[in-house]
Amino acid sequence: MSEERLLNVGKIVNTHGIRGEVKVYPQTDFPEVRFKPGTTLKLYPPESGAPVSVEIVTSREQKKMYVLKLKGFEDINQVEKYKGWELKVPETDRVPLDEGEYYVRDIIGCEVVTEDGETLGTITDTMSPGANDIWVVKLPKGKELLLPVIDDVVLNVDIAARKVKVHLMEGLL
Repeated sequence: MSEERLLNVGKIVNTHGIRGEVKVYPQTDFPEVRFKPGTTLKLYPPESGAPVSVEIVTSREQKKMYVLKLKGFEDINQVEKYKGWELKVPETDRVPLDEGEYYVRDIIGCEVVTEDGETLGTITDTMSPGANDIWVVKLPKGKELLLPVIDDVVLNVDIAARKVKVHLMEGLL
């Protein structure tokens, strides 16, 4: 039986006040979804051990962090031991993306082919240096191709088939 893949959504970095609230550093693009009251998350210890399911009662953003009140935790002594623990959700709870948007973990490992059917290589990394994203493609001879993620270059992305079709503009190779 394969282990369920989990997504990190945050990390408890400290307690907040004496009423059992925790400060969470968000590790998600969707904190308003992940830290919404009523949401259930799993707490995972830093090294090893059993996860703990928690439900969010209240949530507020504060200086690029989130302050969460967890159900059943009423004072600082109950939450102190959770400093450093990761907040995770199952991969099946991923937030749906708009058309043309992809999760990095879905893009990494995709085969890149030209519009003529020639295999170029495999996407090994992504970068976001400025105006548009860049996909790093490892070519067969070990070199890397930096592929701009723009409509003129990326023609089709088929996540299910793990294949990306591209148009190589002059100067890319």
